[in-house]
Amino acid sequence: MKVDGVRRGLSTMLLRRCVDVKDKEIAALGWSFAYFFCLLCSYYILRPVRDEMGIQGGVENLQWLFTGTFVAMLIAVPVFGAIAARFPRRKLLPLVYYFFVANILVFYLLLRNEIAVAATARAFFVWISVFNLFVVSVFWSLMADLFANEQARRLFGFIAAGGSAGALLGPFLTTVLAMSIGPANLLVISALFLLLAVICIQRLLRWTEHGGGRAAPAAMATDAPMGGGIFNGVKLVMRSPYLLGICLFILLYTTLATFLYFEQAHIVRDAFDDPGRRTAVFAAIDLAVNLLTILLQIFVTARLVSRFGLPVTLALIPGLMIAGFISLAMAPVLVVLVAFQVTRRTGNYGIARPAREILWTVVSREEKYKSKNFIDTVVYRGGDAVSGWVFAGLSGLGLGLSAMALIAVPIAAAWLVTGLLLGRKQEWLRRQPEYP
Repeated sequence: MKVDGVRRGLSTMLLRRCVDVKDKEIAALGWSFAYFFCLLCSYYILRPVRDEMGIQGGVENLQWLFTGTFVAMLIAVPVFGAIAARFPRRKLLPLVYYFFVANILVFYLLLRNEIAVAATARAFFVWISVFNLFVVSVFWSLMADLFANEQARRLFGFIAAGGSAGALLGPFLTTVLAMSIGPANLLVISALFLLLAVICIQRLLRWTEHGGGRAAPAAMATDAPMGGGIFNGVKLVMRSPYLLGICLFILLYTTLATFLYFEQAHIVRDAFDDPGRRTAVFAAIDLAVNLLTILLQIFVTARLVSRFGLPVTLALIPGLMIAGFISLAMAPVLVVLVAFQVTRRTGNYGIARPAREILWTVVSREEKYKSKNFIDTVVYRGGDAVSGWVFAGLSGLGLGLSAMALIAVPIAAAWLVTGLLLGRKQEWLRRQPEYP
């Protein structure tokens, strides 16, 4: 018993060297870390095939796949709104993940039995894009619901590192097991990790029921269904300048990410003829991004927010994007692309994403789940679809990759300004008496 106590003491001491966590928060921090770990491990087991499938389908057709994803989101969000209005949180969250587990098992049966291979491949590309945004959006909704603004600033970076650790294990498992058990069987492993995420949810909700989490009014502390109509999330966004600002922030971000994704597809296609080598390049980018992201999330993000504030933190990655697109315009080659993509994705996952989630700690529960889900899915994928067609249209007019990169520069500047303004608004809202 004494040895166990010493070990726990050492573990706590090491944890506190990485993150400013209080005793009553340690259990929730651990379960949140594990939850995001299982979630992204599940996703990254499936992800390595997506980019190669996109290229094999023809880079000139990517905008159709992005549009298909957007249409799928338009169908999914009202359904989620209806379920969120009817079920309490303790039932809503597991239900979302059980639904996606069932989806994975359906794809497993289709792929294992080689049923409608081409159609299944296209459907899988669209589905995995929906799956990723939905499950991650629900995760961060719960985090913003459980932790107050002050806690989020200290803990969200470390919690996000759990996802990055899962994003390292997922591709590793795919690399090691794909040849021995076959790609289709990997889907079963992915489903198992998603079920483990449900266990983490249940432990977090139990922690809340025993007095953990944010101090909140009694009405918010209850686990009653949120009520409201299926489009309430959209209505709340339309009525709130703050939420509309988050919409703009997401649209500018996804426009830039889509432009860079399309440039990546063209440059990698032109650099390599072999699908295996292209897949290796994508895997190498993922590996570098995830390793660097963990370091940022554990050692940098919380300190950055604490020292410079949320406005500067939100504006940092847009500033790097301006420099990156200028570099890509001057030299649209593989080496510059890889350096830019690694920097952009590392900065987004390590700094911008945790900072962006802090924006949601100052809104109501209904806005956290319904409005956030609408913005993280429909608005996000809508931006993907529109910017994909814009890229295709400009390419059709004869604009090259350098010109596309230059067009992205003022968009990145607008993203920077939006981040500054949103950060200032969030800091103002958290000082208001009605702050939830």
